[in-house]
Order: sequence, then structure tokens, then C-alpha cells
Amino acid sequence: MVSQRVDSRPVSTEATTRARILEVAMDLFGTHGYHRTSVRAIAEQLGISKAGVLYHYPSKYDILAGLAEPLLVAMERTVADAGHPDPCEARRRVVEGLLDVFLAHRYLLRLNVRDLALAAPGSIFERFSKVMMQANTLVAGPEATFAERVRATQAVAGLSDPVVLYAEAPVDQLRAEVLEGVRLLLAPADRTAHASKGRPAALTAERIDLARRMRDTERRSVPDIARELGVSRATLYRYLK
Repeated sequence: MVSQRVDSRPVSTEATTRARILEVAMDLFGTHGYHRTSVRAIAEQLGISKAGVLYHYPSKYDILAGLAEPLLVAMERTVADAGHPDPCEARRRVVEGLLDVFLAHRYLLRLNVRDLALAAPGSIFERFSKVMMQANTLVAGPEATFAERVRATQAVAGLSDPVVLYAEAPVDQLRAEVLEGVRLLLAPADRTAHASKGRPAALTAERIDLARRMRDTERRSVPDIARELGVSRATLYRYLK
């Protein structure tokens, strides 16, 4: 049996134990899967009793919730802070912000590949679903058409899978490729019928304004802006004139 906690017990000791439980659980969940890892196995790895683990986390799901809490908080904060009068800027904040969160927590997200642990019914899935729906709305923009809402949903959903599948890749390279994929998905259709001939897509007035802000306010180079907007440098130079 575990002795009762006394008031004089240092808070730092309890915090350290909780952190160690999460650390060991993350390792075991990643190796064996959430469903195949028992609380007893976590306790044995730590060298304490099962009751000692349950004192800090009343169930295995509570341990998973403890692991997921930083991810969920970061996602919620990112979406809450993404609001902006300019829909393009709001979209950029959501996409880049969520991608950075997913990159930071890519090994936790990888648990889902094994046994969909984070998708189990409960508070984790509810909070994750809610913030993803909010992100979809921001990425689609106001008065979005059905097609635009579908593309936005695809873009937001597509942020996490590459991060999970290529978790070992260099972070900067992975981030750049994911953003490039999102840009291609959300780029406005070329309505001049030149796309089939390999010519670069035209820029809308909204994207021209964005390009000018990137050049004048952010002091970014034309090649860098062209890469981000998914157009050739020649096309960008023409529009910026």
C-alpha cells in the first residue's frame, strides 16, 4: 500500500513523479501502443506500485490526457489568436500555427497511427475535434463556397499526416514541404485556361495585396514570395508592377 500524502511533502516531488509517469507512459505507448500498455507496466518501469501511479492519474486515460494536454492547449491558443480582419492573414496564422504545434508534438500524434488512442471517445477527442472545426472555418474564410470549405478541410486535415509519417525528417524541410502542399491545394484556380499548358496561375487582387505586404512590410525577397504563393518569379514581378 502507498502511504498517505502528508502536507509537508514537497510539491516539487509530486510534480517530478507526475512528469516521470508521463515520460515513461509516452515511451511505452509509443513502443507497444496505448491499448496494449497497462498501468502496471508503467508502474514497474518506474519502480513504484500501481497504486502509486493511480494516486497521480486515476486511470490510464487520465495519463493519456496528461500527455495530450500541452498539445490541446497549444492548438486552442493558436486558433484563438489567429483572428484577423484580413482572411488571408487569418488563414496563414492558423495553417502555420497548427503546423508548428503538430511538429512540436509529432511523436504524441504518432500514437494514433498504432491504435487511434487520441481518437477514443472522451475529452481529448472532443477538444481536438472542436479546435479543428474552428480552424476549418478560419481557413475557409467568410462566405466561403462549398468547394472552398472542402478545400479548407482538406488543408487542415493534411497538416498532421505528413508530420506523423515523416516525423524523423528534418523539421525545417518537413515544414516547408507541408506548407507548399497546402499552398497548392488552396491556390485559386487558374480561370484563364492556361494551367493545362503549364503556364503559371494568375494572382487574385487579394493575393497581390498579400505579396505587396510581404515585400514592403516583411522585407521578403521576390523569389521567397513567389515560392510561398506558388507562382513563378516572372508572374510575380508582372503583378507587382
